[in-house]
Amino acid sequence: MPAAAAASKRPGADTKGAGKALTDTERKLRNLGLVLPEDFVLHLPLRYEDETRVVPINTLRPGFPAQVEGEITKSEVLYRPRRQLTATLADESGELQLRWLNFYPSQQKQVSVGKRLRARGEVRGGLFGREMVHPRMTNADAPLPTALTPVYPSTEGLPQLTLRRAIAQALDRADLSDTLPDEARARYDLPPFEPAIRALHTPAQGESEAALLDRVHPAWRRIKFDELLAQQLSLAAARAARRIKEAEPLPARAEAGGLVARLYETLPFKLTGAQERVVQEISADLGKPYPMHRLLQGDVGSGKTVVAAIAAAQAIAGGAQVALMAPTEILAEQHFRKLVSWLQPLGVNVAWLSGSLTAKARREAAAAAADGSVQLVVGTQALIQDHVEFHRLGLSIVDEQHRFGVGQRLALTRKGETVRGRIVPHQLNMSATPIPRTLAMTFFADLDVSVIDELPPGRTPVLTKLVSDARREEVIAHIAQAARGGQQAYWVCPLVEESEALELQTAVDTYEGMQADLPDLRIGLVHGRLPQAEKAAVMQAFRDGEVDLLVATTVIEVGVDVPNASLMVIEHAERFGLAQLHQLRGRVGRGTAESVCVLLYQTPLSQVARERLRAMFETSDGFEIARRDLEQRGPGEFLGTRQSGMALLRFADLETDAAIAEDARDAAVWLRAEHPAAVEAHLARWMRGREDFLRT
Repeated sequence: MPAAAAASKRPGADTKGAGKALTDTERKLRNLGLVLPEDFVLHLPLRYEDETRVVPINTLRPGFPAQVEGEITKSEVLYRPRRQLTATLADESGELQLRWLNFYPSQQKQVSVGKRLRARGEVRGGLFGREMVHPRMTNADAPLPTALTPVYPSTEGLPQLTLRRAIAQALDRADLSDTLPDEARARYDLPPFEPAIRALHTPAQGESEAALLDRVHPAWRRIKFDELLAQQLSLAAARAARRIKEAEPLPARAEAGGLVARLYETLPFKLTGAQERVVQEISADLGKPYPMHRLLQGDVGSGKTVVAAIAAAQAIAGGAQVALMAPTEILAEQHFRKLVSWLQPLGVNVAWLSGSLTAKARREAAAAAADGSVQLVVGTQALIQDHVEFHRLGLSIVDEQHRFGVGQRLALTRKGETVRGRIVPHQLNMSATPIPRTLAMTFFADLDVSVIDELPPGRTPVLTKLVSDARREEVIAHIAQAARGGQQAYWVCPLVEESEALELQTAVDTYEGMQADLPDLRIGLVHGRLPQAEKAAVMQAFRDGEVDLLVATTVIEVGVDVPNASLMVIEHAERFGLAQLHQLRGRVGRGTAESVCVLLYQTPLSQVARERLRAMFETSDGFEIARRDLEQRGPGEFLGTRQSGMALLRFADLETDAAIAEDARDAAVWLRAEHPAAVEAHLARWMRGREDFLRT
């Protein structure tokens, strides 16, 4: 589209010349993502105000918005305690104080004594009775609106009136034709798009404010359905696009002396039924000529690493290389040690690559990956640096995948593309944060999901205790007694440096205090700011039983596996998120001894913190924890907006709109099969500029 034509289609744009700099208003609109008419059409109201009626002053209730009409009986500028404009508005039933802390001379003139005005705003209980602060004023003889007035999401300095006018222009200019065929609307009981979108922007006289505010109006149902449908169609398109790509088939080999068979023989334990099922699912994917894109979910301690090892062995047996990337050095190093112990005796060369290595060691590891002399490379984000290349990368494994951005995960996959052209590696993502079924079906429909829903035998449930900080000395005494009996313990603190705002005990202070209080115990300290070599040495000493009590920050949240550690104290537990608390608790209970997790909290507790701690006390099931976490935080925060920085859903809510989401999933399958043109039109309207949002 020519620049002039594009400018003419922008609501509120200056159309006198192409290439003219944006006005201040256009910049503010652009900051809200509003450029083309279609953007304005989908910028829907946050709420509505009822300006259709005037109420008597004596019926006003503090905390509620209202509109009143009367005569200004008093108006003056006060200078104490600060300069402000005050006025008294009176009707037959009573008086209302009006106040402006910042005002212009024109406002002072507007509220001169004797004028009949209409005031709209939230009622407050002031020193001299009911009042409104910074009310919106209009002349009393102005006609009242006949319908509800929309209030839009805005930004500082962008008046609602400007937004309403721009959106009204957009509604006249945008293409509001229906993307859904008549058959689809009838099938899912949906109103046409144009009447629905207009009903939300300009409600008809007599429309129910409650239905609009609660988003149960039929027009809202159509918008939610369209949004969820677009998401499902995009995910389906992403899945289909991957089927077009090529991957090297790495089928399982049945020979008795093969690498996978020998790995099974040498493992010091038997896999659970759930692990075996998941191994078979991954194995089948690896044998296909298009790339695997699978998410492996398993609660803490369920045994995901050995599943990854078997997948790696199958890929290596087929002549491919494997890369495993983890978000922290502690977790990556633990994977490295386990994989070396399982695979190196079988003839697999395993390399370690992290930012803490010397430059020479990094160069050597990168060279080995490039020339193919190592079959498995384990590391951190160092794996995706530009200078790291692979000879024949066939499988990329990303652990705790939600901790990496989309770009980082793709960068690892592309390490296999750069050398081998169109062929891309298989991809296995692992997560110890279970994703509830509703989220998995809505946001991860493009992935194949495997779930390890069974813990290895012999694991005893962790006993969780809620203890007030007032009993801190008792907890310390209990840990000392347990340590003297041969048990090991963690003490987790949330910060490294003191924060006056949060008044949190720091790991450093706690460590020094424990050393003073428990001089006979061997106490270690680990936190994110320690040099990597020192951190690794402390962790190794703890694994070897040379440290009784490990004081730590959340660097031990994922992946740390010390079977003899049976006690965990989490200080200021009320400050942690539910998923984080569950991950930390998972560091104990990995051996045969009875394990205890103490959640040390400080009163008073907020309602959210109370619910969080109650959930930890009531269940140790990761999926139930995830469900409650979703309830508390919502899908956007729960998933970290899928690490993309964009809102997951603007209008629909997965909890309240589950039935609509089910219809949208059904419609996506049907439309792709029966109405491909409608699919294209629908995605063009809803996913413009967001095509890559879910295609990862």
